[in-house]
Amino acid sequence: MPSAVQDIIDDSPIYEGAQDSIQQDASKGAVGGHGDESASAHAGESAIAHIGESATAQGRLSRLSLTDFRSYVSATLALDGRPVTLAGPNGAGKTNILEAISLLGPGRGLRSARLDELPRVEGPGGWAVAVRLKSDEDEMRLGVGALATAPDRRQCRIEERAASGPSAFAQHLRLLWLTPAQDRLFMEGAGERRRFLDRLAFAHDPAHRSSANDYETAMRQRQKLLEEGVRDDAWLGALEAQMAEAGVAVAAARRDLAALLMQTDIGAADTVFPASVLAFEGYLENALDGAPAAVVEDEFRDRLKDQRRVDREAKRALIGPHRSDLLVTHKTKGRVARLCSTGEQKALLIGLVLANARALSRIWASGYDGAGAGQGAPLIMLLDEVAAHLDQARRAALYDILDDIGFQTFMTGTDQSLFSAWGQRAQSFAVTGETVSEVNNQ
Repeated sequence: MPSAVQDIIDDSPIYEGAQDSIQQDASKGAVGGHGDESASAHAGESAIAHIGESATAQGRLSRLSLTDFRSYVSATLALDGRPVTLAGPNGAGKTNILEAISLLGPGRGLRSARLDELPRVEGPGGWAVAVRLKSDEDEMRLGVGALATAPDRRQCRIEERAASGPSAFAQHLRLLWLTPAQDRLFMEGAGERRRFLDRLAFAHDPAHRSSANDYETAMRQRQKLLEEGVRDDAWLGALEAQMAEAGVAVAAARRDLAALLMQTDIGAADTVFPASVLAFEGYLENALDGAPAAVVEDEFRDRLKDQRRVDREAKRALIGPHRSDLLVTHKTKGRVARLCSTGEQKALLIGLVLANARALSRIWASGYDGAGAGQGAPLIMLLDEVAAHLDQARRAALYDILDDIGFQTFMTGTDQSLFSAWGQRAQSFAVTGETVSEVNNQ
C-alpha cells in the first residue's frame, strides 16, 4: 500500500505499474488489472452512440480502479457509458465491485461492512477505490480508501484534495442499490424498511441524511442524560428541540417521497413490476397529515418533555421517526406485501427502486428539482443478482426500463445468459477470481 491514499487516487505509480501489465496482456482482452483500456473503449464505440447526449450530460463512471480491496490485488475497468453487467460464479468477486462503488456514498456501503473487513486478505492492510466521473467533456477523479497504519479511518479525495468525508461525493454522484439481502424487506422488522426508504430519499436529497444523523445524535445524548439522572431542563430542552426539528424533517421527507413513488409510472404494466400503495405507521408521519410541520414540531417537542420519565424507565425514546414503519400494499391485488408470494415481493421491491430512479430521471429531464434547484448529481444504480429470480419476460422488461431511465447501472449475475436481453446496449464483463475480462456481446 502506498504511503497515502492520494497515491492511489491521483494516477499514482501503482497505476503506472498496473498499466505496464495491462499493455502486456492486451492481446488477452482482459480489463481487471490485465486488460487494455483503449481496446475496451474502441469495442464499445458504436454502442456509445446509442447512449446519446442525455446520458453523457447525466454523468457516468468512465473508469473504476481497485487496489488491495477484498479479493482484488489491482483491477481497472475502463467503462464506455453503457450499463455494465458482471457475470461469474458465486464467490468470483462480482459483488466486491459493486461494494467498492457503494463506498463512494455515505455509510458502510451495500454490505454494511466494517472498514477492517475491506482490505485484501494477505495484503498489506490498506485498500483504495478510485473512479473517474465523466460528464460532457469534463472528467473528475474521486477516491476513497484506508491506510494500513490507520485502518479505521476512511480517507476521501476529490481530484488532488482531501474531502471531509464520503458525504462530499454527494455533490457529484448519488448511489442506489438493491441486493439479495433486501429480498426479505417486507418480512423483516420495521428498521429495515425505514433504512430502505431513507436510502431512496438520500438519492433525492443528501440533506435527508444530515437530518437523520442530527436526530439520532440528539436522541442518544438525551437518553444518556435521562439514564444518568441529569435534570438540566435547559440542556434536555435543547436536545428535544433538535430532535423535534430534525425528526419532523425526516418524517416530512419520507411522506413526500412515498407520495412521489406512488405517482411515478415506471413504464411497465402492473403485471411486470406491480405498483405499490405506501402508508406509514408512525406518530410524526401521521401527525403531518393533519397539521403544518411547525405545529407538529412544537407538539413533538412538548411530548418529548412529558415523556422523559417514561423514556428513562424504558431506556429508549418511545415516540419519533425511529419507531415508524413503512407499510407496502400490492396496489392491484390490495394485499399487504408481507402476505404476497416471494416472487411478488421481489417484483414490488424492484418496482419501488425503479420508480425512485424514474422520478430522478424526470428531474434530470426537466433540469430542476421540486424546489427549483438544479438537477443535482447523477445516479449510479447497483443491482446485485436482481435478474436471477426473474423470468425471461420480466428480465427483458427490467432492462428496457433501465435503458429508458438512462442512469448508469451495474448488474451482477452468475451466468452471462441472464443478460442476453440487453444485447449490445450493455458492456459486459466476465469475473473469475482476480480477473475481470470484457465480453463481446456480438
